[in-house]
Amino acid sequence: MIQILIAGVISLAVSILLTPVLIKVFSRQGFGQEIRVEGPQSHQAKRGTPSMGGVAILAALWLGYLGAHLLGFFQEGSGPSASGMLVLGLATALGIVGFLDDFIKIRKQRNLGLNKTAKSVGQFAAAIIFGVLLLQFRNGAGLTPASDNLSYARDINVISLTAVGFVFFCWLVVAAWSNAVNFTDGLDGLAAGSAAMVMGAYVLITFWQYRNACSMVSAENTAGCYQVRDPLDLAIVAVSAGGACLGFLWWNASPAKIFMGDTGSLALGGLVAGLSITTKTELLMVVIGSLFVAEIVSVVVQIAFFQTTGKRVFRMAPFHHHFELGGWAETTVIIRFWLLTAISCALGLTLFYGEFIAQGG
Repeated sequence: MIQILIAGVISLAVSILLTPVLIKVFSRQGFGQEIRVEGPQSHQAKRGTPSMGGVAILAALWLGYLGAHLLGFFQEGSGPSASGMLVLGLATALGIVGFLDDFIKIRKQRNLGLNKTAKSVGQFAAAIIFGVLLLQFRNGAGLTPASDNLSYARDINVISLTAVGFVFFCWLVVAAWSNAVNFTDGLDGLAAGSAAMVMGAYVLITFWQYRNACSMVSAENTAGCYQVRDPLDLAIVAVSAGGACLGFLWWNASPAKIFMGDTGSLALGGLVAGLSITTKTELLMVVIGSLFVAEIVSVVVQIAFFQTTGKRVFRMAPFHHHFELGGWAETTVIIRFWLLTAISCALGLTLFYGEFIAQGG
């Protein structure tokens, strides 16, 4: 428990202190954000705001995680785990893809960075490597960081994907969540605040899995126990990510002094995907992260409907812009979407606990 608290404090402190340094450095270098011309006209005033703030999120994430393990070095079994390192590796790999995208945007002073093919290849490579490695690193109890079964709040044993199918499934999950968070990052603080709440929900889920792990309970009380390889370490990852998001939000809240850019949004999407797979809660994450789901679905619906009929469902997609163009103030959209995220997280936690009770826990 103390390591979770240490990780959160370190990541929050690093993020809140490093971000203003990046604001100064990036402003001096002219690393300003380009704004979509077809977007809400109120956003044109944001042109030139420093971007690539996701660097602070990644730095705080790693320092929070490693700092917690360093300070807990003398505790038995407190070192980094395969599950934690794989999730962090996925987030970092996607963050690098996002950084390249942001850097090209800034250098060429346009709103388009990497082309779709290059970005997709980067996401594909990160996801495939992640998926393959998840089925390695078997521990003493015979558990790997993930299994090849589809999961809700634990494995659904009747739905086996096979090893090849699981790796393909990982690619779909990683691509979907990284793009979903990327689409959500269109208003000041929307993605950072929402991601912080999702990470907070996963701190509770992973700690509950740790306290009720099959390896931790007596042989007479195994009903509802969890077969997750490294739940406590995943709790440290989640709290480090949550602290990093909150610290960044201090500077990213409206009016934003810096944007996370694709560096941050793709990395956060990788965290969402990675945590859902390693905690065996892929389907539950759809509920907890339903705001991200709604954002990417709005884009898919808009494109499909326009190509089919030539008409648009929304004034603009992702659909947070639909409400802006409908007359809502930006802060109104942000706060109401945060509330929807909080409701989704609460509902997801309720479903998670309800499943535990149903299993006889």
